[in-house]
Amino acid sequence: MTPWVTRLLLANVLVFLLTAPYMEFVFRQFGWIPALGLVRPWTIITYQFLHANFLHLLFNMIGLFFFGPRLEDRIGGRHFLGLYLVSGVVGGLLSFITPYALIVGASGAVFGVLLGFARYWPEERIYIWGVLPVKARIMVIALAVISVWAGISGGGNVAHFAHLGGFVGGWLYLKILERNSAAERFKRKVQKAQVPQGLPGRELERWRQVDEMGLHPLNREEYQRILKKAESSGVPTLSPQERAFMERVSARR
Repeated sequence: MTPWVTRLLLANVLVFLLTAPYMEFVFRQFGWIPALGLVRPWTIITYQFLHANFLHLLFNMIGLFFFGPRLEDRIGGRHFLGLYLVSGVVGGLLSFITPYALIVGASGAVFGVLLGFARYWPEERIYIWGVLPVKARIMVIALAVISVWAGISGGGNVAHFAHLGGFVGGWLYLKILERNSAAERFKRKVQKAQVPQGLPGRELERWRQVDEMGLHPLNREEYQRILKKAESSGVPTLSPQERAFMERVSARR
């Protein structure tokens, strides 16, 4: 078990046990009704910790228990909590299609966790009811299709659009997280450095102005090698990595 999965499991179970005798009152105060969201904004968070009955709680916590720890290890506790809550929030917002329905449960948040699991381990086999093996990505696709179909057809007393919103929220959170990761920032920086800054002659002239003595000996040796290659064979013959290196050192002069 990981820290935030443990805390979320305990929080959901404790809230259920403490509120069970006063369920009707608690649902009125803390359940999510999309049409009343602006006058009761806190309910977009609190509804995620309320459950209609024991089975509702059990199935959500089973999903969190099995898919959460590995994902939390992958993206870190802070981002796992962010993905969980954002998925639940987007799930609630997408439920505007049924504006006066009272919605409770962690399903949207847990569906976001499932989306994250399938994103990083799409080929992982999930055994439905412990028997039927299904790849994680196939299960997510199937659940999304079921949520859309059941939501449109009005199937049962289930917040299908909250489930679908959980997938949307999880996907958006991970896309933003990955775009702002250190690896992606470095990749964009290198790609930017690889974009030609002008004519080859101007690039070569700019590179010649680098203060060699200010470079580390290893960088100085590499700089001299690449500069010599550019002068003898031409700037276009340099590899993207060599050009990126020259752009970095010239930017520091």
